[in-house]
Amino acid sequence: MKKKLLATVLAVSMVAAGLTGCGSSKTAAPETEAKTEAAAAAGTEAKTEAATEAAAPAASDGELIRVGIINNDPNESGYRTANDADLKAMFTKENGYDASFAYSLKNDEQITAAQKFIQDEVDYLLLSAADTSGWDSVLKDAQDAGIGVILFDRTIDASDDLYLASIVSDMNKEGETAVSWLESQGLDEYNVIHIQGVMGSAAQQGRTGALDAKVAAEANWNLVTQQTAEWNSEKAQQIVQSVIDSGTKFNVIYAENDDMAKGAVAALDKANISHGVGKDVIVMGFDCNKWALQELLDQNWNYDGQCNPFQAAYIDEVIKKTECGASHLFRRR
Repeated sequence: MKKKLLATVLAVSMVAAGLTGCGSSKTAAPETEAKTEAAAAAGTEAKTEAATEAAAPAASDGELIRVGIINNDPNESGYRTANDADLKAMFTKENGYDASFAYSLKNDEQITAAQKFIQDEVDYLLLSAADTSGWDSVLKDAQDAGIGVILFDRTIDASDDLYLASIVSDMNKEGETAVSWLESQGLDEYNVIHIQGVMGSAAQQGRTGALDAKVAAEANWNLVTQQTAEWNSEKAQQIVQSVIDSGTKFNVIYAENDDMAKGAVAALDKANISHGVGKDVIVMGFDCNKWALQELLDQNWNYDGQCNPFQAAYIDEVIKKTECGASHLFRRR
């Protein structure tokens, strides 16, 4: 079965350099980058590019490599739709794969899907976990079965001995960068409507943590409300509408993804509350969907934190190296 990679690869912008094909003479460990990029000021052009080209993996027996891919619901957000499309474009028979997909926003359903993939004896299990906890047992089962586990998009609370590689965003850094930018705006008082993603997910924990810490440390930072909209635009609109109806003052919308920021803005527009650069309410989102970046350029939003959904090419590189037995190219970081 596949040799275990001795690495955990962490990347916000999904840059993994130095991965070469079978037969390469290079033996040095590849460098990895961990970058957090944010389109922090409206009027500043922001671009997201991701390489998606990679050669088909070379299975030693010439058969298709079987992968089970567990992801969140593609309808969760524009980010997730792009992430799912990227995976489906890469893991095809033309590229040397026999891929099966399972989707859920619930951890228990994802674990059930993982157990099914293990029973089906896939070669690799690719996982974007709905929740950071509860994965130790199923990952140990995969390891015992000789199945390589690769995390993508989101981290989990499990020993790195239980998976081959982790190609994920640094969600804690995303939250820290966003809160640092907000602090730099120098408001006399921060009255924040905080709209959270699915509770327990790595994205929610990372983007929430820095804001919670700041509110706890500063007397002029206040949470008007802190509720989950589960990445959903309509639920976010309802949360903001409820605050507006209560008459409570606020001047910041901190939404943990673009779709929820969009819903929040819909409520502001309905109430004729100005938002964006130089207006009454600062609007912050995450993920940098193209349409969200246009809102920045149009100065309707103030901030968007980048999170790159294009990870399939890097997963493919890890699988190819594992198939080649090139675990010596990887190291713990």
